[in-house]
Amino acid sequence: GFVSLLTAASLLKDEPLEIPQAGGIYKPDNYDHRFRGIVTVRMALASSMNIPAVRTLQLITVESFWDKLRAMEFRNLNRADYYGPSLALGTVDVSLWDLTNAYRMLAVGGTWTPLRLSMDTHQSSNVRQILGAPATYIIGDILSDRESRGYAFGLSSPLSTPFWTAVKTGTSKDMRDNWCIGYSQRYTVGVWMGNFNGEPMWNVL
Repeated sequence: GFVSLLTAASLLKDEPLEIPQAGGIYKPDNYDHRFRGIVTVRMALASSMNIPAVRTLQLITVESFWDKLRAMEFRNLNRADYYGPSLALGTVDVSLWDLTNAYRMLAVGGTWTPLRLSMDTHQSSNVRQILGAPATYIIGDILSDRESRGYAFGLSSPLSTPFWTAVKTGTSKDMRDNWCIGYSQRYTVGVWMGNFNGEPMWNVL
């Protein structure tokens, strides 16, 4: 699979990037508008750096990543060529339900099954191996790495829990959506914050 192209120690450029597109030039930016030069995959993922994420998508291709999303039954997906490199930063509309289940897949060694409500006792036969267990172990190790996350969030933050958790945050354009998803050895939790009318949430904390 494409996961073998990179390791946690692989180096990526966190530098200004311009990608020619049919409608012009795509220029991804980091949340804090800073560039850190050469960074490891571990540091980039733990600290949610946008430009290394786009460079990673260029390596694995939009099509292969889109295929993974389809395999996890993300809804409202158009053709892979509809999104382009910005797919790395979440340009596809997804629900908290689907996104949380994707992290649940990481929490259980790469095996995906449909989510069900607690009252539903039906066990689905729809089981898919999306990623290998070694890859999901490394991802969990990165997302639980307080020191690597510290480049963006500091060493002391609500993401640093007293027990083992792997955590990732995300923010949509103009601060319209903020989400945080994490998992422990027992639970996967997804939280969304936003305005139902789509208004931005600048300076809400």
